[in-house]
Amino acid sequence: MTQPLADLLRPQSLADFVGQQHLVGSGKPLYRAIEQNIVPGMILWGPPGVGKTTLARLIAAGTGRAFHALSAVSAGKNDLREIVEAVPGGGQRSLFTDAAAPARPGSAILFLDEIHRFNKAQQDYLLPFVENGTLVLIGATTENPSFEVIPALLSRLQVFVLKALTVDDLQTIVRRGAQRLAVAIDADAALFLAEYASGDARAALNLLDNAVRLYRPETVTLAHLHESLQSKHLRYDKTGEEHYDTISAFIKSMRAGQVDAALYYLARMIDAGEDARFIARRMVIFASEDIGMALPTALVVANEVFRAVETVGLPEAQINLAHGVVYLASAPKDRSSYDAYFAALADVQKHGNLAIPLHIRNAPTRLLKDLGYGTQRDGVAGYLPEALQDRHYYPKKPG
Repeated sequence: MTQPLADLLRPQSLADFVGQQHLVGSGKPLYRAIEQNIVPGMILWGPPGVGKTTLARLIAAGTGRAFHALSAVSAGKNDLREIVEAVPGGGQRSLFTDAAAPARPGSAILFLDEIHRFNKAQQDYLLPFVENGTLVLIGATTENPSFEVIPALLSRLQVFVLKALTVDDLQTIVRRGAQRLAVAIDADAALFLAEYASGDARAALNLLDNAVRLYRPETVTLAHLHESLQSKHLRYDKTGEEHYDTISAFIKSMRAGQVDAALYYLARMIDAGEDARFIARRMVIFASEDIGMALPTALVVANEVFRAVETVGLPEAQINLAHGVVYLASAPKDRSSYDAYFAALADVQKHGNLAIPLHIRNAPTRLLKDLGYGTQRDGVAGYLPEALQDRHYYPKKPG
């Protein structure tokens, strides 16, 4: 089987790593972790194709630690047991029966890709090995770890946020990829790949690799890339471009009240193996962002769909998702509360912490009361800071 270009091009040192300079630049947290050989358990949280797996490998190589990689999609307790037993001192029976086993130096790194796919029981099982130092856990996720990682495990890990790669970053990576494939690439094609990838190096390299395999050009041009995009060779990737295109089409179809289209994109995502919780979470957001005050109970329905997905699971939960999609797509839409909040937020960011009017401040002492604190007068204007007295974020309703 031919090795993907993204794997062939994986950097072997921080000097070759592109992007994430807020983490790996000189003196930055991950640079210092390698430099000082002090590696905390961590979660690398960021969009797909920005270097999470590569960083984990570089940390292991740079600190001389054994590296074990698992995908939470397919891994189970037996896989964890094998890794723990391979760590010096890690095979003691007490580790599997006693969460309070004595601490021992973390001599191996466990890289757990898509850690958000591990359920609570699996994360509980992993906890004692992280807690006693048998393993240094590096988890990677595209989802907010606050929602997906149990508090006991999250409290023992440091979260590092990775950013989408810039167009300049991606052009650098694309040109390296072309060099590795022994082809040239013209400037327009390199720019197209960088913009097409939306911050995801893997997406850019996969398209470049596909174009070279299909057409074997001496120089990759825009025409080669456009033709490759029509090829059935490119498949749905749950962390790639089509993932974002499909969820975008799903949301926009519900926003436009196009029930049939929304159901189609729902079915397409489910059939491709998309995470049902990801879909349900976007529906919860949609209920407040797009429906809002036009039908406040939409949030209740969306939350119940999310709960059903968690408690029932697929395949049955696809029925709950379809129920919720029809309801949300058919509901009236009103973005006024969403718009009002972000208008208020803009003022907060613009003006900073403006003085709160005295009469609505807390007045825990007599002195503060004498100074006018807490003398709230119902029906009297003046609840906003003085500089914003004439501001109206949320439109007043008739009557």
